[in-house]
Amino acid sequence: MAKRPNFVLFITDQHRADHLGCYGNGLLRTPAIDALAAHGTRFDNFHVASPVCMPNRASLMTGRMPSLHGVRHNGIPLSLNQVTFVELLAAAGYATALAGKSHLQNFTGRPPNFGFEERPGSTAPPSELREADRHQRRGAQYESENDALWRKGGHGVALPFYGFARADICTGHGDQVGGDYRNWLAARHPDPDSLIGPANALPAGDRKAPQCWRTRVPEELYPTSYVADRAADFLRAHAAASDGRPFFLQVSFPDPHHPFTPPGRFWDMFDPGDIELPENFSAGDVAPLAHLRAELAAGTAVRDQPTLPWAATEDEARVIIAATYGMIAMVDEAVGRLTALIDELGLGTDTVMMFTADHGDYMGDHGLMTKYLLHYRSLTRVPFIVADPGHKAGAARGDLASTLDISTSILGRAGLQPFNGMQGRDLFDSGARAPDSLLIEEDASLPMFGKNGRERVRTLVTDRWRLTHHQAAGQGAEWWELYDLENDPGESRNLWDDPTTREIARDLMARMIARMTEIQDTSPLPTGRA
Repeated sequence: MAKRPNFVLFITDQHRADHLGCYGNGLLRTPAIDALAAHGTRFDNFHVASPVCMPNRASLMTGRMPSLHGVRHNGIPLSLNQVTFVELLAAAGYATALAGKSHLQNFTGRPPNFGFEERPGSTAPPSELREADRHQRRGAQYESENDALWRKGGHGVALPFYGFARADICTGHGDQVGGDYRNWLAARHPDPDSLIGPANALPAGDRKAPQCWRTRVPEELYPTSYVADRAADFLRAHAAASDGRPFFLQVSFPDPHHPFTPPGRFWDMFDPGDIELPENFSAGDVAPLAHLRAELAAGTAVRDQPTLPWAATEDEARVIIAATYGMIAMVDEAVGRLTALIDELGLGTDTVMMFTADHGDYMGDHGLMTKYLLHYRSLTRVPFIVADPGHKAGAARGDLASTLDISTSILGRAGLQPFNGMQGRDLFDSGARAPDSLLIEEDASLPMFGKNGRERVRTLVTDRWRLTHHQAAGQGAEWWELYDLENDPGESRNLWDDPTTREIARDLMARMIARMTEIQDTSPLPTGRA
């Protein structure tokens, strides 16, 4: 094994851990990803820092919690003042490339859900003094992923992009991806607008569910194929260069995030009739579940918006899960093509391959779809696999681990010291103590569950327990969840008000406070003695 190995990091979008064969799924076969686990290490208790795209992707890049890097929810770009682990790799001589979804900046070009609120009767600060930090993450350098600009033509990513010297970008999800992908598609089809979206969908028979359609985009032109194509192009170019530089390649698939649009044979690869719904489909006793179920029963549920969770019927859930399995199966084939190419190019013995996801999905748990604010393990627990020729094959680890640990582990394997302020641990450093708990953060960008205020949610996860605190911003309202993961793995009975668990709740609250203290920033270092 080379002293400075290559790295390939595969990332899927909104993909829960048990939606892989190697994590126990009995229907979905993922032979390529399973092969990575067979040749490496599978982490069975791996959780995100935040169960939302932009915050957790920023945590992956920085090795820092959302409350530190500032991407508290979708809609806040990662500051270019934040150092990323990819920049450290590049500074050490690594060739760095991204193929696919980044989502470190905003996609839509639309205004935010909320902004500075001026108080009647007082003078508001001038615009440049309305934030605690003068660097407000605005301007052309924060528009690289703005798909509204991509569609006007002539737009591109400003390089280097958070440390990536090359970036082939996907914006959006399903068959509605933009960015570099859209230009690639237009070069291969005379009328790409005639392919995408529900208005152009192929007949789907009785497979009907919100945000789910049979796309007209053929397999070879679907975003998953684009990501694999660009990643393969980088690998071939790097192998041909023969300059001796190691590389870091991030291969980031937009799927299986909603909308659910598997192309071609992947649409009907799985029969909804074969889908077993989660045992907790109708279970759960917290107020937001009752609210979403009542909306479904009354016919008032908003289920066509990508930024809201919603309840589904049993038939809808089966259709969506079958479509999701098809999207994952296509990703698996793409991973297989790329791992085979790595071996074909003679790079296999010097390349560490990893697989993870940015967060999970309810996917039928408690009858819900998509994500946000209820920190069930279907949202927070994601796959993480490391196939390293220098490590033992076929291992499975149950210690608590986090998205924060990915960057630190990559740097450790490359022999590079993390920068001050990184919070993850090197998962393969025998001297690094495994934590007894993890903290998960989420701030809402808009009100949900029929409430007026945006919630802030903090969760403590241990091997056995999950404690979650909800607080409505600016309103002082709060509520708690407590689950015994050993005896209630479906998280169906909230024990917060159970008198038999009061001592446990107090202990977990103390541990949560300790973890919150532990994650306080150590950056910047002092510039002198006071």
